Amino acid sequence: MTRTRFQSGLDELKGRLTEMSITAERAIDLGVEAYLGRDADTANEVFKVERATNSAEREIDQLAIDLLAMQQPMAVDLRFITACMKINADLERVGDLAVNIAERALAEINRPKMQLPADLGRMATTAAGMIRRALDSFVDANAELAEAVLIMDDAVDRMNKEIFVSMASLMRSNPQAVDQALDAVVVARALERVADHATNIAEDVIFWVKGKDVRHGVAEQAS
Repeated sequence: MTRTRFQSGLDELKGRLTEMSITAERAIDLGVEAYLGRDADTANEVFKVERATNSAEREIDQLAIDLLAMQQPMAVDLRFITACMKINADLERVGDLAVNIAERALAEINRPKMQLPADLGRMATTAAGMIRRALDSFVDANAELAEAVLIMDDAVDRMNKEIFVSMASLMRSNPQAVDQALDAVVVARALERVADHATNIAEDVIFWVKGKDVRHGVAEQAS
């Protein structure tokens, strides 16, 4: 494989991963829309999108493996391919979480509608924004934007804890609200995990661009 063919392969890998990121983000948006709107059609659309995400994950992994096997890249190219494989796995998991939310949407359709003290819309907007910024940082190779994503994770963690406390209190005071409250807890937890995956993506971008490992709050210069 010549350098030109190798670079074309890297470009294809980046393009395919960018397409998958758009699909994964759409899955989360649809899942939250289905849950908040109790919309079965939208929930079922999530399942279709998730199947496409699974297929894309396999194809992207194979492309990355082929590049590693054929070229044996070094330095920044090796970090880029490694980051792509890890980001690929995170995006597939985001699709799975969207399915979890869509399943809660279907469960809620046949239950009495209840106003819950849980601002899941705001939490969803924040988590989706993290995914979007993390992916923008990947497309633009922008480590500073990726670092901003890491800071946003604390806000989503706080929202998740607040919703859990509110739902626990509601279940104690109103046993008839248990099913709806539990679903809200599940959705909040899924969104918190989406934010975690956005954080993972941002960390991988930083590793690719700067050669720094910033996982677990520790920055180490890559050798």
